[in-house]
Amino acid sequence: SSSAEQQKEKTQSNEESEDLASESDTKNPFSRHIQWPVKKLAQTSREVEKLGGELVSVFQKLLSCSFFPELQPAIGVGSAFEGWSPDENQAVYCLLMPLKAPPQHTFHLELCNKGNNSERKFRIRVDLECTCTKKQQAKNTLCFVHQSEEELRSQGPRLLSIMCTNSYLDVHRTVRWFHNFVKSSWGVVPETRSYNLKLLPSRRSCKLELTTASGRTLFVEMIFGVQVGDSDIFLVSQTTEATLLPGKIWLESCAVAEAKLLRHMARLLPPGKFHLKCLHVCTRILEGTGFSEHMLKTVVMHLLSTMDPSAWSRSNFLTLLEDVIQHLHRCLENKCLNHFFFGNENVPREIILPPDFQTTETLNLFQHLAQDPAAHTKALRGFKLL
Repeated sequence: SSSAEQQKEKTQSNEESEDLASESDTKNPFSRHIQWPVKKLAQTSREVEKLGGELVSVFQKLLSCSFFPELQPAIGVGSAFEGWSPDENQAVYCLLMPLKAPPQHTFHLELCNKGNNSERKFRIRVDLECTCTKKQQAKNTLCFVHQSEEELRSQGPRLLSIMCTNSYLDVHRTVRWFHNFVKSSWGVVPETRSYNLKLLPSRRSCKLELTTASGRTLFVEMIFGVQVGDSDIFLVSQTTEATLLPGKIWLESCAVAEAKLLRHMARLLPPGKFHLKCLHVCTRILEGTGFSEHMLKTVVMHLLSTMDPSAWSRSNFLTLLEDVIQHLHRCLENKCLNHFFFGNENVPREIILPPDFQTTETLNLFQHLAQDPAAHTKALRGFKLL
């Protein structure tokens, strides 16, 4: 364990040295005037990960013998953890909190909008397992299927009654329960004593505004998710769309797969993480144009999987920026930007996807432009102003 920690610290130190070297050595005058956020984001990410780890540890200790979902180690996702957030001072550090079914329960994932060319939506049905014939009965464990309701009350609060609606895991109820847990455990966890906590309103995630004694503010968002099999895909509580969803709806998310892909590609590219710097600069350029960070990241992921890795170097930085913008422009003209992970043979085998990702119809992130000529014309006009 200690050797693993030493290796992790060595890797982080090497990455920071590499970032500093790439900043100071960059000969391109355009690059020299950019304040790269990589180092600051990396430092704060480790701080947030440590805080999230402590909260998970307390959760696991307090509820180890309960029938609530088992909280797994938090996973940092999104632009801040990936190291390219467009504004490091306003970055939101997003922690995915994976949930695992407790003993005597199973999660069944039900697709709700099969065939729709949009973000896939699921429901998570919670089924109870019969344990009448299992060895647990010898340990005075009651069967949730065949025991009476009165007998089951002796087991304490249960998942179905606290976090579910009609046997389906409910986002709103799960978030509300975790809000209460954070409030009650804050201050008990040593890592939390350095921050003043303000819980921000949200029905689909746990949003924290943390302020230090020196006045520094961190924004942390904890979203909840259920892993799809053994893959890098999760069903998550938060949506990227500005829509109101019922509590029983969970969204399919590739955020973990995206972060894993960027880390994998960084090992193949020249030093300097210029793929992240392209994302940072292009996001700033496109700010306010209607193109989301996810659309831009999708473009960069497609280019990373098809271009010669040696092209992602500091000497080609301006050319790389032009390549990203031109690729986005072509997709806009064709009204088609394919989702990176669906039906894409260029996805590295290191990324673990559910089997249906290769057979499912490719999702077009610009489908709304294909269906709305006026929106397409407006998007083209806005792009030309750049």
